[in-house]
Amino acid sequence: MIRILRQIFRTGIVTEPLSTEIIPEVEEVGIRLEEAVRKRFRGSLAIRQVDAGSCNGCELEIHAINNPIYNCERFGIHFTASPRFADMLLVTGPVTHNMEIALRRTYNATPPPKIVVAVGDCGCNGGIFGESYASLGGIDKVIPVNVLIHGCPPTPVALLQGILKAIE
Repeated sequence: MIRILRQIFRTGIVTEPLSTEIIPEVEEVGIRLEEAVRKRFRGSLAIRQVDAGSCNGCELEIHAINNPIYNCERFGIHFTASPRFADMLLVTGPVTHNMEIALRRTYNATPPPKIVVAVGDCGCNGGIFGESYASLGGIDKVIPVNVLIHGCPPTPVALLQGILKAIE
């Protein structure tokens, strides 16, 4: 627990208002994202976000890309409540034993072609939780993963870049 708190204090607040240095980077990624979404998904990419047992740090950053500051909807990205309408699964956290079946069902309910993105260090390799009596480790231990977005938590810009990498 102390290790987690130290990491939280070291990371600090990630979703502050955009600085003037970051705005061009967000715009550049956004333009490329909008082009790729328009070309490959006919204008809108539907994402289903799945929490497989995380600490919710990555979820806060995912919600940040949907807030008025980053506004991912202007790039054609929408979040959906049903995996049946999703083009991409954005999965966070190490897969807990309790969420393994739910994650498999969500993956199976997503229509092909499926894109799976593991978000955060926990989603990539289990992170600080690793493999234990309660955790299976990274997302790839349960379902196939196309792209990894590292960070604890990854910044909203890193999330947008990871989504772009997944659809390119």
